Amino acid sequence: MGDAFRALVLDQNDKKVTAEFRNLTTDDLPDGDVLVRVKWSTLNYKDGMILNGLGRLVRTYPHVPGVDFSGEVVSSSDARYKPGDQVVLTGWRVGEAHWGGYGQMARVKADWLVPLPEGLDAAQAMSIGTAGFTSMLAVMALEEQGISPKQDGEVLVTGAAGGVGSVAVSILSALGYRVAASTGRTETHAYLRELGATTIIDRNELTDTSKPLLAERWIGAIDSVGSTTLAHVLSEMKYHGVVAACGLAGGADLPGTVIPFLLRGVRLIGIDSVMCPYATRIRAWERLAKELPIDQLNAATTKVALRDVVPWGEKILKGQIKGRLLIDVQDC
Repeated sequence: MGDAFRALVLDQNDKKVTAEFRNLTTDDLPDGDVLVRVKWSTLNYKDGMILNGLGRLVRTYPHVPGVDFSGEVVSSSDARYKPGDQVVLTGWRVGEAHWGGYGQMARVKADWLVPLPEGLDAAQAMSIGTAGFTSMLAVMALEEQGISPKQDGEVLVTGAAGGVGSVAVSILSALGYRVAASTGRTETHAYLRELGATTIIDRNELTDTSKPLLAERWIGAIDSVGSTTLAHVLSEMKYHGVVAACGLAGGADLPGTVIPFLLRGVRLIGIDSVMCPYATRIRAWERLAKELPIDQLNAATTKVALRDVVPWGEKILKGQIKGRLLIDVQDC
């Protein structure tokens, strides 16, 4: 019999998803090249949806959720990893189509892992998680499109107090950009200024979609909200401005027009952190290790035991979480 461990297991009965902690063994795990002892995970918006049975993201039950994890290799049939190696996993539909990080052991494909980057420990990597990784990909997309701190103007971050937004504000500020942070929660204003935001924008200012073009405001934007917010932001971009779209917390629709693209040359770049190629992953993690202020990351992180993660999943869907959640997987 395989080694025993604890995991949060989801089941579905009469279309209702339930969660409970169970004792499993490594024999229960799905196939894969690398067995990992999971130490840390995190909570993303997608995790909240999965925990609450939303979006039909999980099709097969029983299921162990958790789209991110970091930990130590126990065994590997792939020469790239050996016992004792510290590794990180984000994306690849782990925690969605494949069992994920809300269990103390996980077995996954070697191609899905990256080595823990030098300069970060396993806990810090999960304080970053998919949200922070996505933020760095968005920053890199702005840079690749020519957006620079030397330009005259601000970069807007929507949903700024959330996981993606918090890290984006911190990275952009550290790189020398002037950052405008949009939020609907007045209690987060001081927190966002501490992360480096120079301007606070009430999210209600970003809802009008009645005009295809408004006064030019932003040289770039990182948007995790979508829907009317994204449509409004596009109408306020400066000439040849760039928007990196990486979320849909406000909806998947885009009630706008092509006018910003045709008359101002605005560029809309989609950010995919799930199937992102290995080389890009390595580059993003290396930059996170070097450029994300760790003191700000620590200040923006709340540590939670895995045994308490389910109610936090409800909170993230309601927009009640500030910054990042670090999940102690061994505490269940």
